Amino acid sequence: MGMNYIDAGMLKNAFLAGAKGLEANKEWINELNVFPVPDGDTGTNMTMTILSAAREVAAVENPTMEALARAISSGSLRGARGNSGVILSQLFRGFTKEIKTVDVITTSVLSDAFNRATETAYKAVMKPKEGTILTVAKGMADKAAELAPQTEDVLEFSEKVLEHGEYVLSQTPEMLPVLKEAGVVDSGGQGLIQVIKGCIEGLKGKVVDIDAAVTPSVSGNRAAKTATGAGSTQAADIRFGYCTEFIINAEKPADETTEQELKDYLSTIGDSLVVVADDDIVKIHVHTNDPGLAIQKALTYGSLSRIKIDNMREEHQEKLIKDSERLAAQQKAEEEAKEKKEEPRKKYGFIAVSVGEGLSEIFKGIGADYIIEGGQTMNPSTEDMLEAIEKVHAETVYILPNNKNIILAAEQAKSLSEDTKVYVVPSKTVPQGITALINFAPDLTAEENMEQMIEEMSHVKTGQITYAVRNTSIDGMEIAEGDIMGIGDSGMLAVGKNIEETAMESLRKMVDDESELVTIYYGEDVTEEDAEAFCEKARKEFTSCEFECQNGGQPIYYYMISVE
Repeated sequence: MGMNYIDAGMLKNAFLAGAKGLEANKEWINELNVFPVPDGDTGTNMTMTILSAAREVAAVENPTMEALARAISSGSLRGARGNSGVILSQLFRGFTKEIKTVDVITTSVLSDAFNRATETAYKAVMKPKEGTILTVAKGMADKAAELAPQTEDVLEFSEKVLEHGEYVLSQTPEMLPVLKEAGVVDSGGQGLIQVIKGCIEGLKGKVVDIDAAVTPSVSGNRAAKTATGAGSTQAADIRFGYCTEFIINAEKPADETTEQELKDYLSTIGDSLVVVADDDIVKIHVHTNDPGLAIQKALTYGSLSRIKIDNMREEHQEKLIKDSERLAAQQKAEEEAKEKKEEPRKKYGFIAVSVGEGLSEIFKGIGADYIIEGGQTMNPSTEDMLEAIEKVHAETVYILPNNKNIILAAEQAKSLSEDTKVYVVPSKTVPQGITALINFAPDLTAEENMEQMIEEMSHVKTGQITYAVRNTSIDGMEIAEGDIMGIGDSGMLAVGKNIEETAMESLRKMVDDESELVTIYYGEDVTEEDAEAFCEKARKEFTSCEFECQNGGQPIYYYMISVE
């Protein structure tokens, strides 16, 4: 028997299954990145985007199409990371616009939703390229329009649309020479296929563990490399033993007074406190030695749901401790931001995306008000940028990305920012961002400054020295796993076995008769002695240029080289 429609409950399960399907394959999708750099992160970016939406979807207890549409759209927009994540969020945004007014989804509605999703995503991209996730999405939308009049069976329809999407994906190397040269299909397109596959599995009745669906697996998560090892906190070190979480379904609308009353009481019986009131819902998180007192107090405000109590001493739950500290810090930051909001706004402010202590200090030294960490190990989300815009507290804010995959997320933050004029400087490298900020002139208008910064950035060449994570061929160069690569603004500069030799060869490709200043930022894996020796060698070869050697502290990239 066929399936003639999808109701809200079925859509919820299908979406969570789609999120899990993508999350399970994120590392494979990362490996499809054209450039074999160690920070290839299409799969990670798309996964974090969809999981942001999945968390909101999972929280919808009595789903309606309107509620699910809002959760999918809002969650993905704010969680969007990197180009692929932003485009995925735009696909979801278009799709949900079409479904939010219906009670059930038929093949006809699905077809219209696929089409609107594609239209919305194409509009969001300045210069769409064929052979990308957009091409795969459009191929499925076209097939959906063809199939909708032919069948009412949603499953049959979806499987045929998926089949055509896989065919279009297989053709992406023929559309983009860089994909064909590397011997891979488009990574974003593959990610989208995994989402659709997961959704179909969900429609077929695959039961999705909601907690597992919205919690990324630890394996392969680059952030895990810097996490404190499990078991580093002993039971004896835990002052308050029970991690207590619940939701109050308030009998009357909860306001700031309610929030403060609960904070005042709970702070007397515990710590790591988070209290968030939203109309008739209050979220509570507290570490305490007497969960009963917390629950007793909460019951005076209304009924309770989602009660969760963990004995941290018994289970040594380091993760719970870290999470609670993060949540508590987040709430503290929000309170500080609220206080700051009441202060007069300054005329302009700057947000720089940076990674590495040295580079961050350089940005601060030349006037950056706020540093968002990321761009190599992890791209920041739209939500990260919105929070930064709020904290800068200026009438006009300039965002300085450090790679091209961040620009689209920054533009999305700009469109969502309501009371601040936001300008996104199209800086694709750290050196470009530094040059742009140095050339800001307070006496010029915002538009004039944008023109000036973009003009000065055009005179900056950037070379980045890193290692290859797989075998491939790019720009006519054969690259083996472990090789050292010099990557320029427009492609490969050099490939070799030695870091300094490859960096020097890259420099030779970058310096010309008009070059005046070379700045070399060395990373965390390069010693000061080795960096100085390399700089001195470069000075002797390029005698017409002035050289600066700076400790950037960046991961992954041994050197970042700026030539102006």
